[in-house]
Amino acid sequence: MREIIFDTETTGFDPQSGDRMVEIGCIEMIDRLETGRSFHCYYNPQRLMPKQAEEVHGLSDIFLSDKICFADGADELLEFLGDANLVAHNAQFDFNFLNAELALCGKKPISQFRMIDTLAIAKVRHPGAKLTLDALCSRYGIDRSHRVKHGALLDAELLTQLYIELTGGRQIGLGLSADNADAAASGLSLSGKTAALRRKFIEPRAHSASEEELARHTAFMADIKDPLWAKLTG
Repeated sequence: MREIIFDTETTGFDPQSGDRMVEIGCIEMIDRLETGRSFHCYYNPQRLMPKQAEEVHGLSDIFLSDKICFADGADELLEFLGDANLVAHNAQFDFNFLNAELALCGKKPISQFRMIDTLAIAKVRHPGAKLTLDALCSRYGIDRSHRVKHGALLDAELLTQLYIELTGGRQIGLGLSADNADAAASGLSLSGKTAALRRKFIEPRAHSASEEELARHTAFMADIKDPLWAKLTG
């Protein structure tokens, strides 16, 4: 199963009032294991960055001035997303901005049915607790010491670890199904710990008894005195 864990940074809270997405970071997972593939891009919002937003993510007008517009990179992003489920923390916020950007450049919106919201999962698992990304990382012992400001790719990396913990931990991802061979067959580069966890799929071998084995079995069965199955079938 392919999933994309992603995060966005924006100029504000409401795309309907003119706020724009300025950064997106995505991490690919297959069968709950990171493949090593990611997508990251900054976008020129074609508007001024409010001071309050810049204080959160540190993305200034000067920094974003030479970045591409979302419309110029939309196809590349959509190709990476594919038809995978999309995982985000407070996912409705990110979906609203992503679909607003897609609408501005004449693209179809991404279905809400593909949304997985880690905030909603956390509310069920930890009712009444503080459920920010920082607070949940602390709860699960996820190192965020390198997180000075919000950043889409960094937050997506942290969220990937959190999502795994919220949904049962690493152990439930060690499946033995044929699907586990898909990533290797597709030529994806798996890194370090992920590659070590990935099991090599071995096709099942055929099992059939030889003539000698069948003869030995017949002789063995004939030597059994008063077998129970004879009474049931007699």
